[in-house]
Amino acid sequence: MTVPLHSAGRRGRDPIKRPVAAALSLGKVHEEVIDESHERCAHIGLSRIESADFAPLGRPDLNDVRERNQRLYTHAAPVMEMLFEQIVNTQSMVVLTDACGTILHSIGDDDFLAKASKVALQPGVNWAESSKGTNAIGTALIDERPIVVYADEHFLHANQFLSCQASPILDARGNILGVLDVTGDHRRFHEHTMGLVKMSARMIENHCLSDDFSKVMRLHLHSRIDFIGTLMEGILAVARDGRIVGANRSALDHVGLSSAAVRMHSVTSLLGTSAALLVDHFRSPLAAPLALHLPNGALCHVRARFNWATWYGLGEAAPVAVPVAAPVTAPITEPTAAEPGARPVGNPAANGASGLRQLDTGDAQVRAVIGKVRRVIDRDIPILLLGDTGTGKALLARAIHHDSQRARQPFVAVNCASIPEPLIEAELFGYADGAFTGARRKGAVGKILQADGGTLFLDEIGDMPLALQARLLRALQERSITPLGSSKSLHVDVAVIVATHRNLREMIEAGGFREDLYYHLNGLVVKLPPLRQRTDLPTLARSILRECCPERTPVLSSEVARFVQAYAWPGNVRQLANVLRTAAVMADGAATITRDHLSDDFIEDAERSLASAGLAPAGEPSTGASPRAAVATHAVAAEPVATLPAALEAPVHTTLEAVEIAAIRRALDAAGGNISEASKSLGVSRNTIYRKLHWNAANKR
Repeated sequence: MTVPLHSAGRRGRDPIKRPVAAALSLGKVHEEVIDESHERCAHIGLSRIESADFAPLGRPDLNDVRERNQRLYTHAAPVMEMLFEQIVNTQSMVVLTDACGTILHSIGDDDFLAKASKVALQPGVNWAESSKGTNAIGTALIDERPIVVYADEHFLHANQFLSCQASPILDARGNILGVLDVTGDHRRFHEHTMGLVKMSARMIENHCLSDDFSKVMRLHLHSRIDFIGTLMEGILAVARDGRIVGANRSALDHVGLSSAAVRMHSVTSLLGTSAALLVDHFRSPLAAPLALHLPNGALCHVRARFNWATWYGLGEAAPVAVPVAAPVTAPITEPTAAEPGARPVGNPAANGASGLRQLDTGDAQVRAVIGKVRRVIDRDIPILLLGDTGTGKALLARAIHHDSQRARQPFVAVNCASIPEPLIEAELFGYADGAFTGARRKGAVGKILQADGGTLFLDEIGDMPLALQARLLRALQERSITPLGSSKSLHVDVAVIVATHRNLREMIEAGGFREDLYYHLNGLVVKLPPLRQRTDLPTLARSILRECCPERTPVLSSEVARFVQAYAWPGNVRQLANVLRTAAVMADGAATITRDHLSDDFIEDAERSLASAGLAPAGEPSTGASPRAAVATHAVAAEPVATLPAALEAPVHTTLEAVEIAAIRRALDAAGGNISEASKSLGVSRNTIYRKLHWNAANKR
């Protein structure tokens, strides 16, 4: 169809007329995405009248890129053929790129392929936004969601005869593997093509998931039993201990959780059963699907598939290995807005927010860590992150990468504690064809090489086998690796971030960690505080709830807020996120999260914490005046103690919070305003006193 255009609009872009916009289902959000993309292109100095870059990768380099993405291509190629059959003779082509935007493969109408080659739309050419301006491939990589870029929405004038519809291809942990795109002449645009692209991308994702987790149990689920076995079914990958280690997008839609959140669950916590019971039930291939309930009470039908021999480790030369690609962000606002340990909501680059800035939620200790890290970004200085499990080390590492000059290159995370020792060397360095029994034909690319040009994050470095530490040190010093079974050294350029909850100095003394590796990694060492020592718990809690329920964010009842504040959180931010997300699901749209939405074991633990602090649960008389469990559900802003009114005696009929504040003020008066002395007399930390007073001051505004 012929598409008439308006006169030039804002930022020099001609807006699409209303009928076409309606056909494209375009709205304000879409316009904002395109405008933000144009602003990014202008900011990096791209010119709209630039000619196409006709410098594709040379044949050897293109072969290397294809080799690294062989698994993606293997699963995508037949789907691309099927997709092309649906759009043949429409002046279109189907394009597959890797996670950096480099075209791996394309098929299409011959006459249109010739036109596309004039703007370098061909294998070996990079179509990232930084190279080709606003286009569906590059912008989908940045926004991490399907997108249409039509005609003059392309930043480069040379590309404005195109209409492009692209969808990212994600792995089972939410990481981008590549992009599937249909590009055609904008005059032949059809509104249903985007649906075909999205369905095809999901088909590729399902194939990759089944391949990656062929040695573990896969649960196929849907609310309608007749949808199991179709493209609409959800798929969960389950390890032998019952942990959920992967999920496709349909599964995430069904359970209402993000990729990072669902991997915090086990089969028991998510479906109310166990892996052993599922194995027993589905031992027979004729077993009927089970009807199980999700935490929100919704019914889903489940069928399990697994290989009997590999599930029990029989007849296999190597143990089951769970892929450890970079976590997608789990943020405590996960990949959405602020969750320590996940990825920020949305894409920080798209809204101009800094990855590190999103982690600054008010705690002085965390702010100091961020300040130190900022000073060494892009200085080729290794960063060592210390802290208890669950404090957000992985999220901080991803934020560092986000704010670095390597942000558009890969971020590859490896959990050294989760890979079986016999396999970790192959995972890191890769291997050549026939390197060992059970190795894949044509070998495999290791995680270090996958991170080339970007950031390598080695989590739980303290759990790396001692024998492998020497090889890692040599690779980092020489900036080259040699895959197992190969004699060829490959140059690599990576920024290195490592993390551990262990005391590496003690491990060195005990002979469990190499001293030379420690000092190579010991560029900047920062320690993330445990959650119990942080003063920004209310902000974190709000961020998590906003991520779970962005349209209608619930608040905590006073009793639940008291539980949250009193609890010691041994699992740190990860545990807080798990508790609140589960509660949000149980609340099922209610405006307030109450005691009824919490799990029984958490309530018991929280009540014990209150009792040990001399406080009674809500509705019961208090047995003491410790400020251990003040409620903190509103935004807090630091206010000097000197500006607070003098200590007041709490009335007989008052709240527990008022009693706590009165006790703190009396202690401060007795100590002459000295916070340290007051904290000692009350038996609480200085941070606790600051937090209670700040909360009280904020509530009085």
